[in-house]
Amino acid sequence: MANYIVIEGLIGVGKTSLCRILEREWGARLVLEPAEDNPFLASFYADAARFAFPAQMFYLATRYDQQVRLAQRDLFSDLVVSDYHFAKDRLFAEQTLDGAELALYDRFAGLLKDRVPRPDLVLFMDAPTDVVRARIQRRAISAEQVIAHTYLDSLRQRYLELWARYDEAPVYVVDTTRINYVDDLEDRARMLSMIRGWLDGKPVPGSPAPYRQRATGQISLFGG
Repeated sequence: MANYIVIEGLIGVGKTSLCRILEREWGARLVLEPAEDNPFLASFYADAARFAFPAQMFYLATRYDQQVRLAQRDLFSDLVVSDYHFAKDRLFAEQTLDGAELALYDRFAGLLKDRVPRPDLVLFMDAPTDVVRARIQRRAISAEQVIAHTYLDSLRQRYLELWARYDEAPVYVVDTTRINYVDDLEDRARMLSMIRGWLDGKPVPGSPAPYRQRATGQISLFGG
C-alpha cells in the first residue's frame, strides 16, 4: 500500500470527511490543512489590492511549515492522509495576485517546493458548481455564503488544469454528486474498495482511470 494519500476538492465537497473515514477505518494518520488565523485576512477583505500579497505569503509559509514537519517526522511507516495538496497554494495565488507580486510569489514557492513530500496518490473529489453551492448553503457557515459561483467555477477549472499536467503521482477525479460515503455504508464500502484497488495496483472494475490517461467517454462507477 502507498504511504501518502492527498484528497483534494472544492470547499464542501467532502474531502475532509473522507480523510476522517480513512483515519477511522484504516488507522491512517491525519494531516489537515493548517487552521491558523491569517492576520492579514481582514485587511485583505477590506483592501484586496493592497493586502493580497502578505495574505497569500502567510498561507504559503504556514502550509510549507506543516509539510516540512511532516517530511521530517517518522510518519511514513504508516498510511498518511491529507486534505490538501501543497500545489493548491499556487492556484489561490493565481486568483489574488498578478504581475510582479505573482512573479515574486513564484520565486519563493519555487525555492520551497522540492522540500515538500510528494504524495503516492491524489484523489480530487469533484462536483458541479451548483452541487457545491448547495452543500455550502447546507453547511450554513456564514463566512462561506459569500463565495461566488464564478469563483468556484474558476477554481475548479484551475484544479483540473493542474491535474492534467501533474505527473508526480496518479490523480483520480471522483464525481461525488450521487455518492454519500459519510452516511451510506454501501457507498462508503465501495469508495474504500476503489481506493484500496488503486493503492494495490488492482483497480476496481469501472473505477476512474488516472486523470491524465483517461479515455474520453469512459464509464465508471463514480463518474468523473
